[in-house]
Amino acid sequence: MKNYFSNRQSLKVALLCLLILPGSIIKAQTKDGDAKMNAFVSGLMQKMTLDEKLGQLNLVTSGRALTGSVVNKDIEANIKKGAIGGIFGVYGTDYIGKAQEIAVKNSRLHIPLIFGLDVIHGHRTIFPIPLGMSASWDMGLIERSAKIAASEATAEGINWVFSPMVDIARDPRWGRISEGSGEDPWLGSQIAKAMVRGYQGNDMKKNDAVMACVKHFALYGGAEAGREYNTVDMSLIKMYQDYLPPYKAAADAGAGSFMSSFNTINGVPATANQWLLTDVLRKQWGFKGFVVSDYTSVGELTAHGLGDLQTVSALALKAGLDMDMVSEGFLSTLKKSLKEGKVTQQEIDQACRRVLEAKYKLGLFDNPYKSISADRESKDELTQVNRIAARETAEHSFVLLKNKAQILPLKKSGTIAFIGPLADNHSEMLGTWVIAGDPNKSVSVMEGIKSVAGPDVKIIYARGSNITDDSLLNARSWFGDKKQLKDNRSPQEMINEAVETANKADVVVAVVGESADMSGEAASRSDISIPKSQKDLLRALYKIGKPIVLVLFNGRPLTLTWEDSHLDAILDVWAPGTEAGNAIADVLFGNYNPAGKITATFPRSVGQIPIYYNHKNTGRPFDGKGPAKFKSDYIDISNDPLYPFGYGLSYTSFSYSDVKLSKSNLKGNETLTATVTVTNTGKLTGEEAVQLYVSDPVASISRSVKELKNYKKISLKPGEQKEVSFNITTNDLKFYNTKLNYDWEPGEFIIQIGTNSNDVHAASVQWSK
Repeated sequence: MKNYFSNRQSLKVALLCLLILPGSIIKAQTKDGDAKMNAFVSGLMQKMTLDEKLGQLNLVTSGRALTGSVVNKDIEANIKKGAIGGIFGVYGTDYIGKAQEIAVKNSRLHIPLIFGLDVIHGHRTIFPIPLGMSASWDMGLIERSAKIAASEATAEGINWVFSPMVDIARDPRWGRISEGSGEDPWLGSQIAKAMVRGYQGNDMKKNDAVMACVKHFALYGGAEAGREYNTVDMSLIKMYQDYLPPYKAAADAGAGSFMSSFNTINGVPATANQWLLTDVLRKQWGFKGFVVSDYTSVGELTAHGLGDLQTVSALALKAGLDMDMVSEGFLSTLKKSLKEGKVTQQEIDQACRRVLEAKYKLGLFDNPYKSISADRESKDELTQVNRIAARETAEHSFVLLKNKAQILPLKKSGTIAFIGPLADNHSEMLGTWVIAGDPNKSVSVMEGIKSVAGPDVKIIYARGSNITDDSLLNARSWFGDKKQLKDNRSPQEMINEAVETANKADVVVAVVGESADMSGEAASRSDISIPKSQKDLLRALYKIGKPIVLVLFNGRPLTLTWEDSHLDAILDVWAPGTEAGNAIADVLFGNYNPAGKITATFPRSVGQIPIYYNHKNTGRPFDGKGPAKFKSDYIDISNDPLYPFGYGLSYTSFSYSDVKLSKSNLKGNETLTATVTVTNTGKLTGEEAVQLYVSDPVASISRSVKELKNYKKISLKPGEQKEVSFNITTNDLKFYNTKLNYDWEPGEFIIQIGTNSNDVHAASVQWSK
């Protein structure tokens, strides 16, 4: 392991060696650059016909990497006519180079294409799913993952990625919770900024930078019943306070583009919602980039009940949509709508200008082939450095949910049985929304274990079950041709073999959970427990009385009440990516001490959903004391989640002192310092994410019971203690009131610091204006 950790250190040092220009220089350069861009784009647009302008608004897919059910036709002919502005769902220098050559050499004005792809958590080197990465609470690792993804994607000619997904999600039934950063707007905002920085860098003209596309604007994660593409309906205060902040953070970080969502907002679908796309995004937030629709979402406005394709295309353009993905409604109807006075030339020109500006910012007019490099494609992807980064990120994303009697880390001796359909499996290591990643180049759990365990451990294996015996779930594979690898033996035969294997072991490691296709887009689940086939396996293993460690693969919070009460340890590894097996082995055997913290609450039952830490108090809160009748509770289950937001254990233990405040009374724009002393009371060095929450018990509106405002990650040796301080300003006290003014009100505030949202130490302060 010596060389591995040495390489890690070298990578960290290299990534710190980034030059950051002073702010005044950047502003001057930006102003000068904007003037040059405006002049260039204006000059080009004067030469363009109406048809060519509409062509720039047309985004098509060739069908190589499908994310919907429609494929565009006559792509080459339309490129030559200038009827296509960009292509997505393609990758590889050969295809992209040829397509760009057609546009540059055979279209009248030689306008380059923009090439987009769903690069969600890595391109060739796959990192943990975003929900998993968010559990690292490490902005440096998250930004680095985006930077590596951009570098690999650009090597194949891609210059635009449909990421980050910043949708706040409070309902784990929704499959796309796997693609986001959980339930908290503050943490989600920090991650959104880190991802944009990683993708775009400080200059999108560089060969290893891509343009980010923030999605899905907006509120997509609020789908009713957790059902994909469903209606969203919420108050304006809830929007501004809880759901919109990550989008705004991404815009403030300089994201070049946004993608409209499928859902309705205030009764109007986002793709045709002028209040959302123009009033909020452009006027309130000052966004200067362009907005693309999601896959066929312009055409889908008809199903929403807004009219035929011509009608809805005009509505979308007028609302502020600039590019139509796949529907070809802009291309085929806006010319007629212009003649009929349903849209204006200015509206078409504005959308065209925004698309051309994006291409200018990417440097495509200077060099349309700027990042198409067969040499980079062969040398800069899946490199040792990138795989080391993926391994480290995966380790930091794992969350230890339970560790009875410190059964973990495992000893590197004795006999260990690895049992489960995900233990010796390459196809499920990468997770959902992987387009270009090759599962055959991933490290399986068994491979990782054998490479890390050492010669004194005997490893034995049994499959135990299929991932699921449900024919409906088995039929839902989508990306590529991957189907669940099915063992044709009967369920009981596999369980019998697993029990026989487990009886030969000192400890059993059950590697079970969701397949990649059980989360992600169009993968909502009404039952979010471990699939029955694997649950039956776990129950059979439990009966033999051996210690059981559960290694859990999942794309969402699951209901794990039986597992939590019966199994000895639970390590949540999400979908870890290319280096899955190595990272899992490192953590199981203690080469890395897990420090992840969940960013989405785990419910006890689906009946509690939606469940999230920053809820309102209600007028009849149940505090767990006294009679429960006529209180806000359930008669058959606790209000409390199984695992609260911010929860995660370590192989060591930490204690927190009481909170010390620099002042107990403040006025105006003073700064409050809150401090705790954290002590490592265990036997191993460990990391801890120390979390700061603020409560506002009396206000002009009903406030959340608490809100995350900051955190700090520390590392402590056994017996070591460290003071952790947070500076709190009035900006941390602000909220959106009934007039949607973002302000703070004087009064009492409760400052809370702890290891998760539930286990905190608190102190009170009075703050006057």
